[in-house]
Amino acid sequence: MKKIIATIALSAMAATASYADIARVEMGAGAWMQTPSGDAMYNPSTGIGGSDKLKEDQKTSPYVWLLIKHPIPVVPNLRLEYSTLEAKGTPTGTWGNYTFTGGTSKLDVTQYDIIPYYNILDNTAWITLDIGLDVKVIDAKYSATQASIGTYENKATVAIPMGYLRARVEIPSTNIGIEGDVKYISYGSSKFSDMRAKVDYTFDMFPVVQPAIEVGYRHENIKIDYSSADVKTDITFSGVYAGLMLRF
Repeated sequence: MKKIIATIALSAMAATASYADIARVEMGAGAWMQTPSGDAMYNPSTGIGGSDKLKEDQKTSPYVWLLIKHPIPVVPNLRLEYSTLEAKGTPTGTWGNYTFTGGTSKLDVTQYDIIPYYNILDNTAWITLDIGLDVKVIDAKYSATQASIGTYENKATVAIPMGYLRARVEIPSTNIGIEGDVKYISYGSSKFSDMRAKVDYTFDMFPVVQPAIEVGYRHENIKIDYSSADVKTDITFSGVYAGLMLRF
């Protein structure tokens, strides 16, 4: 986590040093108080698979993001994001070579969002509108264990292309902004969605670097439902997040 923050900070400083080529740099970091819900199933089409109901226990996970906007119209701007997801559950039934009658499970997900985007409106009548492509790289690990039986594990790293839309409104005569963004893709009955809405306040006492605070709500859904998948899911992570921002 420290390495990721340091890398983003160095990128922001390097971008600021060449400000003649880059119109704006923003970065932020904070905590997402997420509550998981939903379930996972192992090979349910056979009728002898297993299931896992996730516990709706709130977890607090870090997030980091960096936005780079430049004045070259043909080349897309860039937004980078990092966040993690965590959930625990109670597995039952058959998972791989194991049949559980209880035990515990854990899902750990690290996700990186690489978002090239175009700025359709740039604070035009206080409105900003961005549209682009999000390549969401998901590194996931699921494990289910019971002391007298053993441990089932499933790991996967996938890159998922998603549509990206962001809208922002600056409230005139204030330092308050209202913003929302949506990332979405569907494949048949499978779908991935990631939506956020937030309010931020910018402190403009410094001419070059402007600190800000942000508070918002994030809702992410991962539904995997295709025939070749060993593990199918319909899980949601949602909750309030808050963080600090820097605008260069």
